Amino acid sequence: MSPRTPTPQDRFSFGLWTVGWTGTDPFGGPSRPALDPWEYAERLAALGAWGITFHDNDVYPFDADEQTARDRVGRLKSAADAAGLVIEMVTTNTFSHPVFKDGGLTSNDRGVRRFGLRKVLQAVDLAAEVGATTFVMWGGREGSEYDGSKDLHSAFERYKEGLDTVAGYITSQGYDLRVALEPKPNEPRGDIFLPTVGHALAMIAELEHGDVVGLNPETGHEQMANLNYTHQLAQALWSGKLFHLDLNGQRGLKYDQDLVFGHGDLLSAFFTVDLLENGFAGNPDAPRYDGPRHFDYKPSRTEHLEGVWASAEACMGTYLLLAEKAKAFRADPRVTEAMEYAGLGTLAEPTIADGESLEAFRAADDGFDPEKAAERDFGFVRLNQLAVEHLVG
Repeated sequence: MSPRTPTPQDRFSFGLWTVGWTGTDPFGGPSRPALDPWEYAERLAALGAWGITFHDNDVYPFDADEQTARDRVGRLKSAADAAGLVIEMVTTNTFSHPVFKDGGLTSNDRGVRRFGLRKVLQAVDLAAEVGATTFVMWGGREGSEYDGSKDLHSAFERYKEGLDTVAGYITSQGYDLRVALEPKPNEPRGDIFLPTVGHALAMIAELEHGDVVGLNPETGHEQMANLNYTHQLAQALWSGKLFHLDLNGQRGLKYDQDLVFGHGDLLSAFFTVDLLENGFAGNPDAPRYDGPRHFDYKPSRTEHLEGVWASAEACMGTYLLLAEKAKAFRADPRVTEAMEYAGLGTLAEPTIADGESLEAFRAADDGFDPEKAAERDFGFVRLNQLAVEHLVG
């Protein structure tokens, strides 16, 4: 079974830092040349991508003057427009330059925090200017290696202050932008603040301007914390906070591998696509994700330029294959029967009936026999085996 050719209707999107990664790692320099940002954009459009995303310093150098920055952003925007690409998300780099070695919003150096927040706000203006609708904030350096190095209470206060400043600015300017926090447990810091979806949701609940702040969960980041990525997406959806997402591949508790989507835990990738394309099983009224299918991966260091484009095609092709298999899975009468046997549809029914008082609930005699109920077979193994059969053919 070969995947169909991707089209813009699939809403596949790539960060310029993905195909633009030259293979540099902590143990070696570049293994392939770098192209200009607009060259990557043009090639992605030719492969069937719908959108692109970038950090400010993916397009212009950290120390670029204002005119150079505007010229380079303008050239990228013109190339994207000519190719029919949407610039759907912009973010800022507060992790590469040594000034951010202790964070941008939570550094112990107040001068760094003030500089970092100005840089973020400048990138927000840039995002609005190029028509992006999401502004992702990944706190890659917001954290520590040593527990004694931070007043942690103040660190969270400063993080909150920074996020509220950005979100409040977006609201005051009337920008059509939402902020999406991107959790990650570690790397490059030993421990990063807001390490998982749950931690980020807790922070959002404390914000004054939390209505415009949501989440951008990444496959590998959640799996690095030994968590179930599909569950994290589901909780973000349930909370009304799944603003964006990053798809890639990860194989276990390693460093952040950023593999091609599906080239890690393939069964997990299947259920991720099933959720994104088909919604919650047994609950058609639950919220659905309608945003970009964004890939945040790195072409392996072993690949040269042709391998870069092959890896981008592989991300989209794997997603399309899994989408077809997930569609067939949901349409299979055996799966429908297995879901009914497992009781998936009954979970949407409230435990306490509408209008039933707590007193009436406690006094009710449902005729429930716990010993008999303990004999129930749910058939979860058969249901999962059906998924495996659809996945492998």
